[in-house]
Amino acid sequence: MVDEQFEAQVDAYVDEIWEDAVKDIAYLVAVESVEDLEHAAPGMPYGPAPAEALRRALEISERLGLSPTNCDGRIGYADLAGESDTQIATIAHVDIVPLGLGWNFPPLEVTRERGFLIGRGVQDDKGPFILSLYAAHFFARQVAETGEKLPYTLRCIAGCNEETGMADVEWYLENHDAPAFCFSPDADFPLICGEKGVYHGVFTSKPGIMGDTLLSIDGGTVPNAIPGRAEAVVAIASDELPAADSIALEPLEDGTTRIVATGKGGHASMPAGTVNAIDLLVDYLTDTIELTVDQAVFLGLVKTAVSTTDGSALDITTADDKFGPLTAIGGTIATRDDGSVVQTIDSRYPTSITGAEITERMSALAEKHDATYACAGDAVPFYIEPTSPEISALLATYREFTGNMTPPMVIGGGTYARHFPRACAYGPNEPDIANPDWVGIEHGPDEGIAEERLRNALKIYIVAIARLMELDL
Repeated sequence: MVDEQFEAQVDAYVDEIWEDAVKDIAYLVAVESVEDLEHAAPGMPYGPAPAEALRRALEISERLGLSPTNCDGRIGYADLAGESDTQIATIAHVDIVPLGLGWNFPPLEVTRERGFLIGRGVQDDKGPFILSLYAAHFFARQVAETGEKLPYTLRCIAGCNEETGMADVEWYLENHDAPAFCFSPDADFPLICGEKGVYHGVFTSKPGIMGDTLLSIDGGTVPNAIPGRAEAVVAIASDELPAADSIALEPLEDGTTRIVATGKGGHASMPAGTVNAIDLLVDYLTDTIELTVDQAVFLGLVKTAVSTTDGSALDITTADDKFGPLTAIGGTIATRDDGSVVQTIDSRYPTSITGAEITERMSALAEKHDATYACAGDAVPFYIEPTSPEISALLATYREFTGNMTPPMVIGGGTYARHFPRACAYGPNEPDIANPDWVGIEHGPDEGIAEERLRNALKIYIVAIARLMELDL
């Protein structure tokens, strides 16, 4: 199937449809599809906005010649029927993390700027999802023109709960057969063949510790991201507080002050170069505010959770030869109505430690600080051999288009791939190509990706799918 003539057809196809693809990315980006369980209802289990993003995704798929199915708002898929019911699948997601602060471009629009597309989801993962649909559309047109079906059914799965638990794909696999092979365009090239364990936990103080001088403390938006902003309200006038780097003092009408710490956010799995705003805020409060004993004890625990990213402060530093070192970050802090404070942690761990061991050590740490601890989620490490025929086909395609011989990688991020028996994550980001400073990363403000990178990824996906169709699955 794949020869020079085929690849020339792919080039011509991408040139022909590209403007339509960008418009469809913008159509999805316009939906602020953040989980909203408070407004969940039948047909929208993760809230109205994720359900609307899924509806739009399937609307696009039908226009592109695929047969869509909406699984009651939980997840959806669009098929191009093949000679066999055996499936080759892609899976991407149309939900997003909260927008957050610090944007210089409209987060719910797609801005074309100096060769980049900017907007929440252009990289993670609405842009890549649209690529998967247009890859399938290429084959749908061929089938319509020739009358010859593909050897296997091609299925494009659209998730809408990836960022907050992946309950969508868990439901899917409980109710549908797994594909023979699946790739998720939600990571890096050349290919992700392994993912560290993904662990979430929560420290909780005893009730009623907020009050006196420190009235509240809050920061971060999601547990799986290093927070770029954190704030506290204190019963002290702003002119009585000292200035400090990365700290802003906002006087409030009742004579109190909001103290805002600004760090540098990023994804929990890639903490290098980030600055945790909670860490900055805790240092400022500890140095300048008269804390109660209970506040000081719990903020000491928070400091332990947020001050390092390698697990050293938490006494869980470890590494193995397959996945490399553990990472651990403190993602959110929040004051509850009962005056207690909760601090989350997120760890991406190798095979040299288990989630149960992390829970045991965190529980002991909490007990020392008069707090409680609970594991909120634990997904064990995932790995597929890079010598398998499917992985070899994907790697060969990437190398042909780029000349890049980088071997398959393992990551700290958790993708849908880990839920399937045979799967991997496959692009579209190129981690070795640096973006300009004004282009943000996934989960951060001004999230962006080079437009040419997306165009090339679409070509890679089409040719890779063609090669998967030639395998004996």
